[in-house]
Amino acid sequence: MDRPFSTGSTASTPQWQQDFIRFAIDAGALTFGEFTLKSGRVSPYFFNAGQFQTGEALSRLGQVYARALVSSGLDFDLVFGPAYKGIPLATTTVVALQRDHERNVPYAFNRKEAKDHGEGGQIVGAPLEGRIVIVDDVITAGTAIREVQALMQQFPKAQLAGAVVAMDRQEKAPGEERSAIQALEAEFGLPIIPVITFNQVIDYVATQPDFERHLAAVEAYRARYGVV
Repeated sequence: MDRPFSTGSTASTPQWQQDFIRFAIDAGALTFGEFTLKSGRVSPYFFNAGQFQTGEALSRLGQVYARALVSSGLDFDLVFGPAYKGIPLATTTVVALQRDHERNVPYAFNRKEAKDHGEGGQIVGAPLEGRIVIVDDVITAGTAIREVQALMQQFPKAQLAGAVVAMDRQEKAPGEERSAIQALEAEFGLPIIPVITFNQVIDYVATQPDFERHLAAVEAYRARYGVV
């Protein structure tokens, strides 16, 4: 069973999101220091969803992905996990939707290569029909969304409804005034729902004496690269 979330909150971030930020820190998925990103920027923090490596972590991820989905009010009929990282995310999310929100939602995922024997095909799980929401760990270039959208051209009854990701860095893409998520939302006309945002991480850091030493660096990074 999941351990119960704690009580208490800051004014700007709901408690369940604060608790997830703390859990991400404890799991080593959210760390602070100096990290050189692929873009060449030196970031004062790093978020790596690959550090959620246990049964408890996967259960917590399902819990917060489901909560983010339900809280968003997004209308969806099926949860889709792009191979490979999205497969366990889709599975744990639909379990949490049923357990915590009494929503019995089907799920599906794709193979990287279509199977030419047995049941065959590229899709595993429920048929791709209705409004499809993608669950993924992070979004940078939008590769998963593009691949799923191309895949759905084979399924005329399916419509892409949006995506859920673990964190929105809320940071300008190189050469852009928009973040990667803002650019993708504009390109596809779809909502991308984050479980947590960089601004919420900063709010959390500001309330935690053991992380206060990182506050100036994360605020300076937001001032330089953050989106409006």
